[in-house]
Amino acid sequence: MFYLTEAEVARVLTMDLALDTTAAAFRKLALEEAENPPRQRVRTDHIMLHVLPAAAKSLGAVGFKAYTTAKTGAKFHVTLFDPKEGGISAIVEADLIGQFRTGAASGVATKKLARADANTVGVYGTGKQARTQLLAVCKVRPIKTAYVYGRDSDRRKAFCAQLAQETGVEVVPVEKPEETAKADIVCTATSAKEPVLFGAWLRDGQHLNVVGSNFLGKTETDVDVFRRASVIAVDSKEQAKLEAGDFVEPMKERVFQWADVIELAPLTVGRYPGRETPQDVTLFKSLGLGVEDIALAVKVVELAKQQGLGRVLG
Repeated sequence: MFYLTEAEVARVLTMDLALDTTAAAFRKLALEEAENPPRQRVRTDHIMLHVLPAAAKSLGAVGFKAYTTAKTGAKFHVTLFDPKEGGISAIVEADLIGQFRTGAASGVATKKLARADANTVGVYGTGKQARTQLLAVCKVRPIKTAYVYGRDSDRRKAFCAQLAQETGVEVVPVEKPEETAKADIVCTATSAKEPVLFGAWLRDGQHLNVVGSNFLGKTETDVDVFRRASVIAVDSKEQAKLEAGDFVEPMKERVFQWADVIELAPLTVGRYPGRETPQDVTLFKSLGLGVEDIALAVKVVELAKQQGLGRVLG
């Protein structure tokens, strides 16, 4: 059994790798060469356990991500199994993997749905997930300037300085949240329970990546965001019905129904048109799929072994 620590994952994991493997995972879903049941959750008085199983036979990947959340924080692992023999082949510490595959899913959606000439991005949030949203979008569109809003001014400035260095683009901290919403591409990656992005702030032609909430009781967007959207895509309809808190109020108000929602996997292989005019507002609601985790973990393990990282557990 092969074991990789978070520090070892960091030595081989890149956004380019995450984008490639995540795109491949969605293609496999579209071709029915992968299985991805929704996330399962159980809890005690003190922690919640979340499990995301998946299999992608032509990627040689079968396993699950499991993580716990508690007041003290979260702990993440991916467990991979031998696709032929069935024994555990690897255990990988997976906080970074989760961050990068979430960013990469938005990157895949942005590449498919955002205008080709989109060159500004607005980010809500200054945490780990906000970082990978910006890293991914900068890989798939010719971004010149990013605008970042977070409630803490010092953290906002530090985040912008770090991401300017990582991306090579201008990253500007903004004082008012509505300033962030004017960008060509807007990403919400917050822990907010109530809207941080409002439809009244949007303009024609934007693409939105909404990634922060995966509980029905939380939303980062108001109902008017969905009134503006011409295209609403998700990574999984089945999982969205259990977790997409952003959808609850718009559906109650009959702004859209499940029949109007498309999945990213068939979109990536051309089964849906996606954006049809430059004026369309497109939206991708990301929840996070196990198939993304295991596809990326397989490649990370492969690269780590090539570089002599990790260890075999007896």
